[in-house]
Amino acid sequence: MSALHVPPSDFRTLTARVSSLASDLLESLAARPAYPRTTGAAAARALEAPLPEAGLGASALDHLAEVITLSRPPGPRFFGYVLGSGEPVAAVADLLVSVLNQNVTAWRSAPAAVTLERHLVRALAAALGCDGFAGSFCGGGSMANLMGLAMAREARLPANEWGVRPGVVYASSEVHMSIPKAMALLGLGRDSLRLVGTDDGYRMSPGLLRAALLADRDAGRTPLAVVATAGTVNTGSIDPLTDIATVCREHGLWLHVDGAYGALAALAVPELFAGLSAADSLSLDPHKWLYQPLDCSLLLYRDAAAARTAFSYSGDYAKPLGGDPLEAFAFFDESLELSRRFRALKVWLSLRYHGLGAFRGAIRADLEHAQQLAREVSRSPALELLAPVTLSAVCFRWRHEGATENVNRVNAAILARVIERGRVYLSNATLEGRFALRACFVNHRTTDADVGEIVPEVLAAAEEVAR
Repeated sequence: MSALHVPPSDFRTLTARVSSLASDLLESLAARPAYPRTTGAAAARALEAPLPEAGLGASALDHLAEVITLSRPPGPRFFGYVLGSGEPVAAVADLLVSVLNQNVTAWRSAPAAVTLERHLVRALAAALGCDGFAGSFCGGGSMANLMGLAMAREARLPANEWGVRPGVVYASSEVHMSIPKAMALLGLGRDSLRLVGTDDGYRMSPGLLRAALLADRDAGRTPLAVVATAGTVNTGSIDPLTDIATVCREHGLWLHVDGAYGALAALAVPELFAGLSAADSLSLDPHKWLYQPLDCSLLLYRDAAAARTAFSYSGDYAKPLGGDPLEAFAFFDESLELSRRFRALKVWLSLRYHGLGAFRGAIRADLEHAQQLAREVSRSPALELLAPVTLSAVCFRWRHEGATENVNRVNAAILARVIERGRVYLSNATLEGRFALRACFVNHRTTDADVGEIVPEVLAAAEEVAR
């Protein structure tokens, strides 16, 4: 018998022990600091032990408690970045996913997983008003955006056979960093990404977009695609999707919507996302606003044939057997990925356990928590809002006299002190050269009382910095 064999009785013992650790963590989240009290050196000393030549058996699990202690807990007062809170039913599904160990390449390889994923993709698309869209799960918004732009390139300036030709992609000045990365990886080059100005709400200006397109055409360049954002990473702004779609139709351009942060909020407030269904491709992150454990992203697209044009290329060993259209389906014909985890199971189980209505309610609560914080910031004479609050991101700062550079330095110090204090966790953004404290609500555990701690913590940190 293999030395790697684990008897079923031992597996039950191991999973029970890990389940107990996980349950204890969930039970203690409200009492834990928002960020672990550790340093790089301390974490290295605790975790960088040599790998053993002989196995440790069950004692290998002894250091898991320390891993938990040194980790940033998924608690109710974490408001950094755009990171969902990790729904526990989905975590249970992830254990089964690892045990099943399905490679979700094609129906031939994983019949249940492929069937379930295709069904779930269609259902989520319909729930967002994008009926008839197909798609696939992937690791994150960066991968979904890369694949969406790869589809745009092949649909408008095919490059798979003969190499890349120059083409210009347009996005707002608030575009996510994954888009310039995708431009580089696709051979289009970052210099071919045209950043379009925004209005006072940090939304792309359709007028400036149209002017940029015409200027490029006049200069002999070839417009290729537009990336509209449904929830910018800094402020949560939503580009005017309907107007941008009109420009795209006028000029024959592919429309990719980066909805990794915000588009799933259309489940709760569809009126904010008019024009979403006009996209040719759309990225979504269930590990943000469906609160799924990392990693879990999704690319939707209007035309599966465009995905196959971009990604279909396989060897005989991987081709499906037989002619049944369901059994012949292969995700690798419509995705950059070949080896694929069964990500759909956790989303499916989580949605079945709680129901779509519970997720709509949680998203609405996040939106209200952002408005609550905006009101509390506005009531404080020491603080000021730096951007409108459209979704769940709130950017603000400590009012301070002096040059912008000095004001930024003071606010950066306040943020560092807030994190050191450990009661709440905020991140930062830069808006027109101004350093902002930023709270983002994509957390199903957050209560009104948790939100109420943010302003007092910032004021206390500011007082300590001023000493």
